Amino acid sequence: MGLLSLAIWVPIAFGAFLLLWGRAEQARMVRWLALIGALISFLVTLPLYQGFKLGTASMQFVEKFPWIKGLNIHYHLGVDGLSLWFVPLTAFITVIVVMASWEAITERVNQYMSAFLILSGLMIGVFSALDGMLFYVFFEATLIPMYLIIGIWGGPRKIYAAFKFFLYTLLGSLLMLIALVYLYHKSGGSFDIATWHQLPLDARAQTFLFFAFFASFAVKVPMWPVHTWLPDVHVEAPTGGSAVLAAIMLKLGAYGFLRFSLPIAPDAAHEWAWLMIALSLTAVVYVGLVAMVQKDMKKLVAYSSVAHMGFVTLGFFVFNDLGMAGGLVQMIAHGFVSAAMFLSIGVLYDRMHSREIADYGGVVNVMPKFAAFVLLFTMANLALPGTAGFVGEWMVILATVKANFWLGIGAASAVIWGAAYSLWFYKRVYLGAPANDNVKALKDICAREFLVLAILSVAILYMGVFPKPFTDVMDTSVAELLKHVALSKLN
Repeated sequence: MGLLSLAIWVPIAFGAFLLLWGRAEQARMVRWLALIGALISFLVTLPLYQGFKLGTASMQFVEKFPWIKGLNIHYHLGVDGLSLWFVPLTAFITVIVVMASWEAITERVNQYMSAFLILSGLMIGVFSALDGMLFYVFFEATLIPMYLIIGIWGGPRKIYAAFKFFLYTLLGSLLMLIALVYLYHKSGGSFDIATWHQLPLDARAQTFLFFAFFASFAVKVPMWPVHTWLPDVHVEAPTGGSAVLAAIMLKLGAYGFLRFSLPIAPDAAHEWAWLMIALSLTAVVYVGLVAMVQKDMKKLVAYSSVAHMGFVTLGFFVFNDLGMAGGLVQMIAHGFVSAAMFLSIGVLYDRMHSREIADYGGVVNVMPKFAAFVLLFTMANLALPGTAGFVGEWMVILATVKANFWLGIGAASAVIWGAAYSLWFYKRVYLGAPANDNVKALKDICAREFLVLAILSVAILYMGVFPKPFTDVMDTSVAELLKHVALSKLN
């Protein structure tokens, strides 16, 4: 079994095993088993980075076996510079979420931990699939554990949120399935994604494929105006669910653009780039303004996620190496920062069972350690230099200025809105005198919570100060993809 197969199936196997331990008195053992499973799954992914050869854009750690022979569908895995970092990132976030949910979840602990481990394996499958149908299976399968996480352990309107999440993402994916079947017939019966990349297609076919993929991936990212499911889902989802959704699941859509939309339909991508840029800039500016007026902490961070992901799609569609690499760096950075933001809100929610900003104020007086961590995460969220949030956004803004000065100004203004809502949020919740007796009674973070937030802080600072390990891996693959997208496929 290859490294990628291990990275996919180890967490799924641990997740399936945990389902056997359902009794309430076994909850403690379940938590430890889940943590061990998550740590092993993370350790399995590390040799991928160590063994990754720089300077080549070809797929590495490739595994290929026939799966459904009659339809020429293969179990075909591999990673390149575009996808490598998302495999360890997914496994890392799973470890963090298991630790963060240690005491918060008291009912059906085995099912909760199992859902996260299985979800981790499936998401790694999406990032490493090189067969169109295998990609689709993994892409759709991620919906099931997340649907259960929201629907079982969510807030008061959890059923509404779970249905909205499922239907929105499923409707988009149906169009993607039609696109995959079309490509299968067009390529003479192949589901191999690399074969599709070389397939000559006329302008009509490219436009159809571009928008079919757009329907699926834009909802997943989510791009404006199909973003409305995200705030609802985040508000109702348990803290761990929100962290994984923001840190990894949103990236599946952005990754889909790189793997499918751009290389398969390059002419359509160039033709419709103006639309993608317009939607991305709208997300970046408008959603930033919407975040300002939110009363719920989770909703505010959910809207900020939409704005940050707007930078990702903007970077991809300005078609230069700085923008594309910047989009990828932003995806990884946002994984760390959004997980940290949601887990911080979870710490407060576990203590006061309220997400309303108005119920807080002066938290720094009673939880100084915690407030210091959140200040760092807030600074990363508003893209302060020296934090992970800065690197990707700065690269995308530079790339956009290179493409068009006025667009660059629009993108740069987002940093101002980001600073406005982030700082105002911090001021209202943490600064000043304690607002009420509930706040005065709060206890500072315990050793476990400290460890979780400290690990995320190190990751955010390391990436902000030293982004080179992240950019080195992707440079060659980004250059190769841009070279491929620059060539017309019109036959």
